[in-house]
Amino acid sequence: MRRFGKEDPVEADLASAYERCRALHRQHGRTYYLATRLLPTWKRRHVHALYGFTRYADEIVDRTEALPPAERAARLTEWSETFVAGLRGEPVDDPLLPAVLHTIAVFDLDVADFATFLRCMAMDLTITSYETYDDLLEYMEGSAAVIGTMMLPILGTSDRIAAREPARQLGLAFQLTNFIRDVAEDLERGRVYLPLADLARFGLTRDDLRPDNPKVKSLIAYEVSRARRHYAFAAPGIPLLDPASQACMRTAYRLYGGILDEVEAAGYDIFARRATVPSSRRASVAVRSLLTRPGTPVHP
Repeated sequence: MRRFGKEDPVEADLASAYERCRALHRQHGRTYYLATRLLPTWKRRHVHALYGFTRYADEIVDRTEALPPAERAARLTEWSETFVAGLRGEPVDDPLLPAVLHTIAVFDLDVADFATFLRCMAMDLTITSYETYDDLLEYMEGSAAVIGTMMLPILGTSDRIAAREPARQLGLAFQLTNFIRDVAEDLERGRVYLPLADLARFGLTRDDLRPDNPKVKSLIAYEVSRARRHYAFAAPGIPLLDPASQACMRTAYRLYGGILDEVEAAGYDIFARRATVPSSRRASVAVRSLLTRPGTPVHP
């Protein structure tokens, strides 16, 4: 019998891991974190867990740039192996993986999605550009589309088969939006996520991605239109979600799409400032989403 006032160390470790994931989400994913607050309380921590997993892997790749690539790769491999050991039921000494493993177990998530994601994170250690959009999509399948399918069981849906492809498309839409917004930041890391074939289409090379080159704006306008097509493909999936999850995803859909609105409003100048949705608009989008009747179609 547990004594009054004593806390189960296993439960304490799990709560600590979920809190670690929530803190990462709040710090690094403001837009998505706001949307997640519109979910029922019991679902939120599971979304935080998935965000924490993806963010921590990304930090191993991107926040350890002072280390040689081989050491960064070793760290990612070690962490991935710890994760796999946890899937086998072995004890895991990690600040956030217990939450991820618990979420996978609760919703019976497809572990193949997690393996695909980790493989794509490893690609970032050696690949700095993609020749065509099909090449980039291969990377985005693991870095973005699978996150949509990971999320679907947590959000819940009346038709998982019909909702699966829209969920994948929303992941792609969010990822491409980030790539458009973060061109300057990615260049600083020596990477270009916009396809080189698209650059060539507008008479550009990666060395031409500079604030003083007007051709860059034409390239960005082209990529914005491509991202909006992904949003259009994703829109039919949101009314298929559980009613309690729709306000969250409507908000995320509108706010990430709002980043593209800000890029357009800036004349496609992605170097002058990082495109962000104003706080007043963020709040109004969340309120409108809460007041929207579940099942209402989403118009791109």
